Amino acid sequence: MIHYHGTPCGGQRPEVARFLSGRHALIPWVRNEDIGTAAEVCQSFCLDNGAFSAWKSGKPIKDWKPYFQWVKDWSRHPGFDWAIIPDVIDGDELANDKLIAKWVNWDGWRGENWHCEGVPVWHLHESLERLERLAMGWPRVAIGSSGDWPTPGTQRWWLRMADVMSAVCDDEGRPRCKLHGLRMLDPAIFTRLPLNSADSTNAVRNSSNYSRYGQYCPPNAGTRMFISAERTERHQSSAIWVKPDVQGVLVFTELETGGVKTPGL
Repeated sequence: MIHYHGTPCGGQRPEVARFLSGRHALIPWVRNEDIGTAAEVCQSFCLDNGAFSAWKSGKPIKDWKPYFQWVKDWSRHPGFDWAIIPDVIDGDELANDKLIAKWVNWDGWRGENWHCEGVPVWHLHESLERLERLAMGWPRVAIGSSGDWPTPGTQRWWLRMADVMSAVCDDEGRPRCKLHGLRMLDPAIFTRLPLNSADSTNAVRNSSNYSRYGQYCPPNAGTRMFISAERTERHQSSAIWVKPDVQGVLVFTELETGGVKTPGL
């Protein structure tokens, strides 16, 4: 699987360049100061529409044309992988389908096929029927936590994900399209899911979480980011979805997360 580390990284520019070198990055539109560095030193990068951050701030994005243009400008770079199609985090299915239609039909794509590099988001509060429809029509679908399941790794979240994986995987546990896990770059999560890729800002956020390192804390933020990313990248996603029984889900989430959340997410 591909481990996308969310930016911005903060800190000194040389430290950021060393951290991102040879890695995969997720660059948010609303905080894209690291995209130049990522374009030079990363293996690849994907672009995020920034809807989650805007939603958390209470200022949802209304005009998406500047984002479309930004994606188009960077889509020609050889390190560009794909971009998240605009979405409404707590919106209904109609609102999100309309945004997909705006992406596909934007005049700026005329004569080009870069819109095909877009990835639609399916939110956990939406219907499984919509997920199945997206999986049949797009080569990759991003899964976002929302509604009654806002936090990856909680007991309720795992119970919902069991239904999600059963809907999007065949009888052999193989996904019908490539799946990207939004905010799921935690080994306790992605090692149990057949994800093609996942992202999180764990490495950046953990660089200032001194309690994670105790008395042997590495000397600077760049080193702490590097160590956190290295530990995550040692793990890979599951090849298939193995459906646990409900009691099994309750047991492993209770033991590993205390019924609250997976550490680091």
